[in-house]
Amino acid sequence: MSSADEILDIVDEHDRVIGRSPRGEAYARGLRHRCVFIEARDAQGRLFVHRRTPTKLVFPSRYDMFVGGVVGAGESYDDAALREAEEELGVSGLPRPSYLFKFLYDDGAGQSWWSAVYEVRCELPVNPQVEEVAWHDFLPEAEVERRLGEWAWVPDGLAAYERLRAHRTTGADRTR
Repeated sequence: MSSADEILDIVDEHDRVIGRSPRGEAYARGLRHRCVFIEARDAQGRLFVHRRTPTKLVFPSRYDMFVGGVVGAGESYDDAALREAEEELGVSGLPRPSYLFKFLYDDGAGQSWWSAVYEVRCELPVNPQVEEVAWHDFLPEAEVERRLGEWAWVPDGLAAYERLRAHRTTGADRTR
């Protein structure tokens, strides 16, 4: 099955399931669905950063400071976070990612999804999926900050990153 055929829950503005759709159709029609964003850091606290492959359905060849992806139909955010982190990092036995907050991403041009943000410490050697990740490295936070204005980043990842910085600054707790 291709990723475009994966079945997703379609949700309303309150994150209530209102239907199901294949991923490709959800993207093409701008149907709101669910995603997870996992900030992965190594034992030294460096942030996992990667460039997406050119074959990705959304934001091909862009950089991202999160691993993650869509939540499958009937899947919980927590289960999707662990699955996506292990898949994209190419590891097994990762600790369960810690939930931080959730927000509604909306680009104003028809792309909208509920986004649950997590964090995880990955002390295992990573072997990212070649279908998902074209380049990767663990970078110090200062390096990521320097690259924000230089590299082409995924817009939803940037939105999550900005909210995560604010969350850590204010200690705000978001809706679950």
